[in-house]
Amino acid sequence: MDLSDPTRAVTPTLDGPVLAVLASAGRPLTVGEVASQAARGSEIGIRRSLARLVAQGLVRATVMGRNTVHQLNRDHLAAGVAEVLAGLRLELWARLRSELGGWQPAPLYAAVFGSAARGDGDEGSDIDLLLVHPPFPGEMPPRRQQETLGSPLLDAVLKATLDWRGVRAEPEPWLRQVDRLRVLVQGWTGNDLQVVDLSVDEWWHPGDGYQGLLADVRREGVEVARSDKLPPVALTGAAVG
Repeated sequence: MDLSDPTRAVTPTLDGPVLAVLASAGRPLTVGEVASQAARGSEIGIRRSLARLVAQGLVRATVMGRNTVHQLNRDHLAAGVAEVLAGLRLELWARLRSELGGWQPAPLYAAVFGSAARGDGDEGSDIDLLLVHPPFPGEMPPRRQQETLGSPLLDAVLKATLDWRGVRAEPEPWLRQVDRLRVLVQGWTGNDLQVVDLSVDEWWHPGDGYQGLLADVRREGVEVARSDKLPPVALTGAAVG
């Protein structure tokens, strides 16, 4: 799936992004406004696509002052197709949340990042997913942050929300779930799933190799799972900076 324009999975024509824009719009749009919001296409191409869709009755054109504005005819038999096209990315997030919500052991945190989150990849791009797994046997729980940050507030958050007794997982079931998710995402999208799987201690105390990645997650990540065992401060600069 083209991550910058998922409608290409259905149609290579400009009708796909045009319908996606109109289905998402909360008001009538001019040709220029549709062109500025569409994932691809010149204004001339968008104008031609709109004219064809108006002729089919799927789009309504109305003269308002000096401009002609366009909106999806939601009474049309094919209007549901436009709404599906507009919601393809949201459907991917929903499926990930549903799948991860049924995991045992469950992830402490999960977020899509990279080109899939930004919406600027193509059909050859991986879908990047950060996972934070519960402590495996032999892994230490997160070290006390106040020892390095001198933060009484953070210490209080840890005491109030992070009780690691009983929060343990075996690696084999976890890895089977990750492998299953790779197969599911490839089937849903045609794209490979690239997983970054962190321990809790790596999440709270990332090495140099993870600093940039976690900065990307904080800036642009699409959260798809979170346990109440992981404090919100783990996403702040104080927790991963």
